[in-house]
Amino acid sequence: MKKLLLAAAALLALTASSNAAIIASLGLDPTSATGNFSNSLGTSTAAFTDDYTFSLDRLMSITIASAINVFPSASDFITGFTGEVISGTPALPGSVVLGPDTAQLGCLGTLQCQFLAGSAILPAGDYFLQISGTANGSSGYGGNLATVAVPGPIVGAGLPGLLAGFSMLGVWWKRRRQVAA
Repeated sequence: MKKLLLAAAALLALTASSNAAIIASLGLDPTSATGNFSNSLGTSTAAFTDDYTFSLDRLMSITIASAINVFPSASDFITGFTGEVISGTPALPGSVVLGPDTAQLGCLGTLQCQFLAGSAILPAGDYFLQISGTANGSSGYGGNLATVAVPGPIVGAGLPGLLAGFSMLGVWWKRRRQVAA
């Protein structure tokens, strides 16, 4: 029974990963300069799932600034154009941490445009941005994923900082009363 389950899991993993293409690795802590992604989907009508891998080495704020398909004609529209960020790797996915976000129509004054955007705060680990849909005509998309470190705790914040602040206020008030007397 155990061998049968392992074989079924391996077959499922091969089937799931064959539908997705790892287009690029955006590297460790991608910035607006290194987090660019794009794919020209060709001229056929076909479903696609593209994965862009990246890793974070500390708590980071990530932003998908855009994933845009500008289509000059209705035949270049991407049907079901969605994006999401998933923890883990494409081979061993975890849970969805951002999205799925369905593309909206119209951007930057251009009505014939589809765009995705979103942001989240994520812990250190491996992730991938998954863009999917059905390509039509000569559609394609491009965008940018950027990360920024989340500041650590501020020294003196919390209950100890509050107690120190009230203590200093008490000392100040006592000195003020002594000077006034």
